[in-house]
Amino acid sequence: MRTHTCEKPFTCVTCGKSFSHKHVLTQHMMIHTGEKPFSCVTCGKSFSIKQSLTYHMMTHTGEKPFSCVNCGKSFSIKQNLTQHMMIHTGEKPFSCVTCGKSFNQKQSLTRHMMTHTSEKPFSCVTCGKSFNRKQSLTQHMMIHTGEKPFSCVTCGKSFSIKQSLTYHMMTHTGEKPFSCVNCGKSFSIKQHLTQHMMIHTGGKPFSCVTCGKSFSMKQNLTQHMMIHAGEKPFSCVTCGKSFSRKDFFTQHMMIHTGEKPFSCVTCGKSFSRKDFFTQHMMIHTGEKPFSCVTCGKGFRHKSALTQHMMIHTGEKPFSCVTCGKSFSIKQKLTRHMRIHTGEKPFSCVTCGKSFNQKQSLTRHMMTHTSEKPFSCVTCGKSFNRKQSLTEHMMIHTGGKPFSCVTCGKSFNRKQSLTEHMMIHTGGKPFSCVTCGKSFSMKQKLTRHMMTHSGEKPFSCVTCGESFRHKVSLIHHLRRHTGEKQ
Repeated sequence: MRTHTCEKPFTCVTCGKSFSHKHVLTQHMMIHTGEKPFSCVTCGKSFSIKQSLTYHMMTHTGEKPFSCVNCGKSFSIKQNLTQHMMIHTGEKPFSCVTCGKSFNQKQSLTRHMMTHTSEKPFSCVTCGKSFNRKQSLTQHMMIHTGEKPFSCVTCGKSFSIKQSLTYHMMTHTGEKPFSCVNCGKSFSIKQHLTQHMMIHTGGKPFSCVTCGKSFSMKQNLTQHMMIHAGEKPFSCVTCGKSFSRKDFFTQHMMIHTGEKPFSCVTCGKSFSRKDFFTQHMMIHTGEKPFSCVTCGKGFRHKSALTQHMMIHTGEKPFSCVTCGKSFSIKQKLTRHMRIHTGEKPFSCVTCGKSFNQKQSLTRHMMTHTSEKPFSCVTCGKSFNRKQSLTEHMMIHTGGKPFSCVTCGKSFNRKQSLTEHMMIHTGGKPFSCVTCGKSFSMKQKLTRHMMTHSGEKPFSCVTCGESFRHKVSLIHHLRRHTGEKQ
């Protein structure tokens, strides 16, 4: 009858909480006294309630007597089966009175209500951090203790959370029980499926209150907020550099340790990041999962497709504040700005020559090693740049894909077409800062500047005579070899 009258005559003298039955109060009092009279004879773990011991014993016996009639999944506790059935029925009987959101578990509603009250009753005695769930505090405490009680029986790897072990086991079994109804892609974790579904729906429910930018994942919003706060809690003890994200910090540490745990089984190349390894594997498989809807061209990286789309749209959102030139990629603007600043951050360790692009330094280094890794399959000629090989191949194929819209003349290099167009436009964008003379090609300006500096970078190894132009050195060398000019 007390369930109808809501009468709760049994009150806890310690915290004041009331109960309708005396045995419930007795069980509750064990929270304050810490008494756990029911012990497992197998592992020694103790419980305050006999029913909890009964459920625990099933972890040793593997008994799961309660089965779902829809999917066959089994449970050791009837309550877990009841909650599971709501997945099939879609029932969510517990609703939030503040925002109306519904849940299939009372516990989930209780945790949700704390988002409105900001209540976090469980605090860490070591660092003071608070949580709205006791389980979250328990898991957090393992950071301080280093405890990882859940171990994989296959590889021995340990985890502080049982759920993490469950997810890890799927890497051995290959199990991916959560499938996307739109594209069929499967996932081992439900959360990953939920995040993936937002690709199809376009949902970005987490918004930044400072700048309005939206995200599909709460974790991404949290990381983004650190940009505004300037917070970088992860610091490198070796060089002092700080990071806003732990994964960035972990990747950075591999620079100091030289660790590259991800190895390609095909060519043996190793990587410090899994995403770099995944992208590399596409070179061997030829996979290009990102396709342009306009021309059908495929790309290995989504960022490459995004940049490619700007060719069709003509979009160039990054502009130089000095000369007004626009670029479709921020990286290209950064490189362009070095023309104005004169910055050349990439230096050759052999001769000291500096460059404004890392790619230029890489090519330059090959002049010291004489490395030419790109070879023509037709004539065997080798090159130190893949682009040079591509241009060379057009000699054999006769291809000239770049045509002048004014006179129709074709070229096998885009740069050659750009230089040719200046004949029609009269453009001479490269000016000498010393005398003001202008040139249509950067190469011509570089040669001209040597008249002011007196630089003669091309030297004869036989007699030591130097020249401003490479062609002059070639003619000179024929004097030593006796070759007719």
